[in-house]
Amino acid sequence: MIRFILSDLRRLWAGSLVVVLLVALATALGVSVVLQERALRLGSARAADKFDLVIGAGGSETQLVLSSVFLQPSPLPLMPGEVLGKLAADPRVDWAAPIGFGDSFSGYPIIGTTTMLAQNLSGGGLAEGKIFAREGEAVIGAAVKLSLGGEIKPMHGSLEEGGETHTELIYHIAGRLRPTGTVWDRAILVPIQAVWHIHGMEAEEHAGDGEHEHEVASGTDSAEHGHEHEKAGADHGGHEHDGEADPDAALDESRTAGAPGLPAILVKPKTIADAYKLRQDYRSGNTVAVFPGEVLTNLYATLGDAKQILVAVASGAQALVAASLVLVTVIHIGQRRRQIGALRAFGAPRGAIFGIVWLEFFFLVAVGIALGFALGYAAALILSGMFSQTSGITMPVGFAREDAGLAAVLLAFATILAALPAVLAYRQSPAQALRA
Repeated sequence: MIRFILSDLRRLWAGSLVVVLLVALATALGVSVVLQERALRLGSARAADKFDLVIGAGGSETQLVLSSVFLQPSPLPLMPGEVLGKLAADPRVDWAAPIGFGDSFSGYPIIGTTTMLAQNLSGGGLAEGKIFAREGEAVIGAAVKLSLGGEIKPMHGSLEEGGETHTELIYHIAGRLRPTGTVWDRAILVPIQAVWHIHGMEAEEHAGDGEHEHEVASGTDSAEHGHEHEKAGADHGGHEHDGEADPDAALDESRTAGAPGLPAILVKPKTIADAYKLRQDYRSGNTVAVFPGEVLTNLYATLGDAKQILVAVASGAQALVAASLVLVTVIHIGQRRRQIGALRAFGAPRGAIFGIVWLEFFFLVAVGIALGFALGYAAALILSGMFSQTSGITMPVGFAREDAGLAAVLLAFATILAALPAVLAYRQSPAQALRA
């Protein structure tokens, strides 16, 4: 029987190929949607795992996480700089690192921060070089295509947006971080002290200062914003760096009191209990504290709705393919009536005819499903690679245990679908078939 089936498939190779490709493409669509959505969830969750708690000024929690954890360009309000000093002195805090953004270089975001974040971001120190120790030094992420000792000229915004290059300071690359699998692999870390000086943001006393109306945008500092900071620097002319940066100036990260306004602070609590207490303490007044994982959960809910829509589209495509296959098989059985009649005339029982036709069609559909899983996996790999290139987030693509259930459902459907032409062949009498 097997030899007869293989011979039959070789003789009807064109029609068999069409059936396999139809099933493969319909299956690949559904598989790629499932794998890509899972890869996006895992990649973003791993990126957020690097940061336990994010504190910022009152506003959108989602935007705070997207800007501070995923470095998405967007304006954020500034919170009082005194918050950094309070966190640094809090016994519940292991470390707290401010971040400031607004500049870029060759498409890479420049993030102002402290040596604490640079030391803890990759978890294993530096891949090469050293942590910045002066205002004119920088540490680059693992995916930044620059070399140690290279120059970085910060630019307001991006070149496409008509950004303006700073002339106050040129950074020199002192070290490179180990890979983190996050968007921070494409970031350039510089001393926040230098960022403040470049933008004329001198240290100010903000005790009891109420709300700050200033905003910073990744890559979009306006001219008015710059003038306001220059005026602030002029009002505090007693400071050593009045809107100027000294590349050889040593860092003084112990001066947390009176720091300029900050868009966000990344906090590493000592314990889980401390994390919840800090979150509660800083969710009132002018600040908001969030767990990135909580925000991602809300985003996943939206993503889940989008996934349902895509799965529905894929299911619709698979239903259309199934209908097409039914039509093809009915026509196919009609064309093979003489062959079936001859087999019956030579003594082949109805059960054998049913088995031959069922096995042929089930084999074709099963091959199409297997090929569809392979094509869907390849498509998800390509899409994830493209997304990782632009975002820096590593998106792991892989099958999970529940995917076996999907394969089982598809094979069960193939079993039922293959029975239709087999039943049509089973019901044909030899006399009717030979007269056709």
